[in-house]
Amino acid sequence: MERDTTPELWIYERHKDLVALGFKVESTLFSGQSDFQNIDIVQTTGHGKMLLNDGVVMISERDEFAYHEMITHVPLLTHPDPRRVLIIGGGDGGTAREVLKHKGVQRVVMVEIDKMVVDACREYMPSVSGSLEDPRLALLFEDGVRYVKESDETFDVAIIDSTDPVGPAAPLFDTAFYARTAARLSERGVMITQSESPFYDPEIQRSMFANQRPHFRKLHMYLFSTLTYPGGLWSFGFATKGPCPLRDFNNDRFAAAGIETRYYNPQLHRAAFALPTFVFEQLADLLDSPPFGD
Repeated sequence: MERDTTPELWIYERHKDLVALGFKVESTLFSGQSDFQNIDIVQTTGHGKMLLNDGVVMISERDEFAYHEMITHVPLLTHPDPRRVLIIGGGDGGTAREVLKHKGVQRVVMVEIDKMVVDACREYMPSVSGSLEDPRLALLFEDGVRYVKESDETFDVAIIDSTDPVGPAAPLFDTAFYARTAARLSERGVMITQSESPFYDPEIQRSMFANQRPHFRKLHMYLFSTLTYPGGLWSFGFATKGPCPLRDFNNDRFAAAGIETRYYNPQLHRAAFALPTFVFEQLADLLDSPPFGD
């Protein structure tokens, strides 16, 4: 019997020299250098196809639904009548896919700075990007910071589906950007932001919420589980001009929406805002009280 000596290929994402995540790779499907970052799509063993930007995992087919369902359905089922939605980033298309499940949404503007990400995901990850041809979606390849500064369009929900606050995504965490995004929101508008790991990134979270604080009536955070981000627990910021994610949400809205989900459900919607003690203590001076009695 001959011994199989074929070498195994693994990719590792290291976070702050504290922790590393490793994934076994079968093949590289795409690799390119855009004007902004290096983009790779690989076929993994056990996690399906995986998108990496500058060596950092963005999504995998195995668990992307958790991220994309939680970043979209929480605000869209909280806002009383979300008709116009702005997405900043989200080049893989998953956030747009979930937003467009809502029949009441009339217009979605998706602003993505890096066309190569969209093109690669269209070709190699159609299960994620397959809704980008929806006629309700306007896809713009430009800087999201410039867009909210120069646009005069009003939205009910803004979803900031950004990478970590480095490189081209860094300005998406600045107070000027949040001020301009708030100005683009309607009277009852909601803004959702990707807000990093409660275990490893409390300093980023503090800076982010401090920069949002002057521009919104209330700030909350909610959590979800992930296989592919450091620590396995990730967060979103919920900045609101009015609607409360619990008081203004009920099970009937989810049933009436008629959407199919794999992670999100009404019970999880409520539970996601129940923060562990250490998380709330890290941000107690910036977040409003947990919204259960709001």
